[in-house]
Amino acid sequence: MSKNIKSITNPKLSLNILTPAEVQKIHDATLNIIENIGVRFPSKRALEIWAANGATVDYDKMIVRAKPHIIEDALKKAPPAFSLGARDEQQNCLMDGNHVFLGTDGCGVEVIDIHTGEKRTSELKDVADIARLADATEEIGFHWVALSAQDKPAETRGLHEIKAVWENSTKHVQTESVYNEREARAAMEMAITIAGSKEELRRRPVLSLMQCTAPPLGHDGGSLDAALIAAEHGVPTGFMTMAANLTTGPATLAGNLAVGNAEVISGAALIQLAYPGAPVFYAAAQTASDLRNGAYTGGGPEDFLYGAATNVLSDFYNMPLSMGSFATGAKEPNWQAGLENSLSTFMACIVMSDMLLGAGFLHGSRIWSYAEMMLDCEIFSIIHKVMQGIVVDDETLALEAIANVGPGGNFLTQKHTRKHMREIFLPQFMDRRPYSEWENKKDDARDWALEKARKTLATHQPETLDKNISAEMSRIIASLEGK
Repeated sequence: MSKNIKSITNPKLSLNILTPAEVQKIHDATLNIIENIGVRFPSKRALEIWAANGATVDYDKMIVRAKPHIIEDALKKAPPAFSLGARDEQQNCLMDGNHVFLGTDGCGVEVIDIHTGEKRTSELKDVADIARLADATEEIGFHWVALSAQDKPAETRGLHEIKAVWENSTKHVQTESVYNEREARAAMEMAITIAGSKEELRRRPVLSLMQCTAPPLGHDGGSLDAALIAAEHGVPTGFMTMAANLTTGPATLAGNLAVGNAEVISGAALIQLAYPGAPVFYAAAQTASDLRNGAYTGGGPEDFLYGAATNVLSDFYNMPLSMGSFATGAKEPNWQAGLENSLSTFMACIVMSDMLLGAGFLHGSRIWSYAEMMLDCEIFSIIHKVMQGIVVDDETLALEAIANVGPGGNFLTQKHTRKHMREIFLPQFMDRRPYSEWENKKDDARDWALEKARKTLATHQPETLDKNISAEMSRIIASLEGK
């Protein structure tokens, strides 16, 4: 099995969605929000860090108001590029603004069973199986822990999950399920065990943490404390806003961008005030609430626009971006899923978002589908091909081959054709069969995608993790469960 990872790099396509003046307006509005309205930081340690750096802190309401220069000076200390390390260094993911890597999504609570097709509650075995499938899939560059291991204790569930992924893949692991300082310190111990030493973990961070904000204009206290522990160890961490039009954000897209931006950059600034130079990334999965019932949509034109606009903002701050893509609101792999996931991912890719999240999920990141993961990877492969654009040079103009064929011939036997034929995209799941064959079988992409997932799980064996390392991680987890 190839250890290659497919990423989009050196694109020939580009998109202009926000002018520099519009970006500056959003930035100025964001600073106004942080200075005059404030952001909630329900963490004693976070509040003390802000106070020590000149911010106005309301300890009773746990709201921080900071002058623009505090935020801007702090953000300048964030590294513009870094790598997400992997067990196999060949699979490190470079966050430099010139690569787009695809990850799975997390952290869902239900899975469509790969054998029975029935929807059920997720378990630790599902986490391991998805990691093994993603390990074998070149479109997946890194893991976001896909499902919640609900058969494990809540206080150590996140640790069981990252252990299961490390045991079943050599790719980078990112989690949103480490919520407090105690769990974060244990996760750092486990990461050091994987990397080999504290110094090696800093050089090759095999773990990264994603922390969701609490919109509008808030953070989760335990997540803040966990993020600070990660930063202390040189482990990349990001703050993801999921502010939604109408409910946790204004009805207008620009206003919602400003609210989400205030959440994200205030979190990133806190990390830089505490640990200057610590790797941080911008993260966003903004959407619109449905006008009929206020529900999270998980797809639609607003999502597509946010996917592009958020990357422009992260570029303004010179920070890598993790962007919520895929994760359709559809209930099964269907027309809606294909439409939403294609458009959201194309918009995020054309602006070169560093990390894409969402492959494999239905119903707005609630239900995992193996078939959907395979279909999402095909979407990414199509966009990967499109982003290469059209190369125009003497070789690709093919004048010699054209002259050899002349009017009325064909190019099938030409040496030039044999040389370049495999550059043509060959889909796995698009139905290009004769109509009569389809009419006879009536199967489709969902059937083929599910069959590929089943076959991969039955045959792929990832590089084995040292048993002593697994045992040490089990000991670390057990030490928390015993308290």
